[in-house]
Amino acid sequence: MTLFIGGIKSGKSRNAEKYILKKSQEKPIYLATNEFFDAEMQERVKRHKEQRAEQFVTIEEPLELFKIIKKNNKPVLVECVSMWINNMLYHKRSEVEILHQLHQITELDREIVFVINDVSCSIIAADKLSRDFIDTNGRVAQYLAQNCKTVYNTIAGISVQIK
Repeated sequence: MTLFIGGIKSGKSRNAEKYILKKSQEKPIYLATNEFFDAEMQERVKRHKEQRAEQFVTIEEPLELFKIIKKNNKPVLVECVSMWINNMLYHKRSEVEILHQLHQITELDREIVFVINDVSCSIIAADKLSRDFIDTNGRVAQYLAQNCKTVYNTIAGISVQIK
């Protein structure tokens, strides 16, 4: 298992895609966690889908990542763990549930590449939901970094292996 962590628009997703395509013998699964909340996001997702259509099998699942990964033996790119955390909190799922599902996933013997936003340099948010997201995202990033064999930090499109 591999983790790509970096700021928003750091290039981590593009580098994670290249990484899993290089390592895979077959067409990997692109497990997209985004939920559509507005027209701009729908258009953005549509463009991204079209860009990767030939290289990945796209499965959209905003909440139940373990069920999707468990039933598929192909390599999986989970894009993006931070959006998944956002979805889970929005749907009133607890951090315990989030970490339990991740534990189940990391117990599987699969080629999985996770992408997560680094929010460790952000300010303390003014509202509770944002603070809960930042705290949970940070703890999840730490959990994944501890449980992934390889970890890359991405800045300005450059991914550097840190584990």
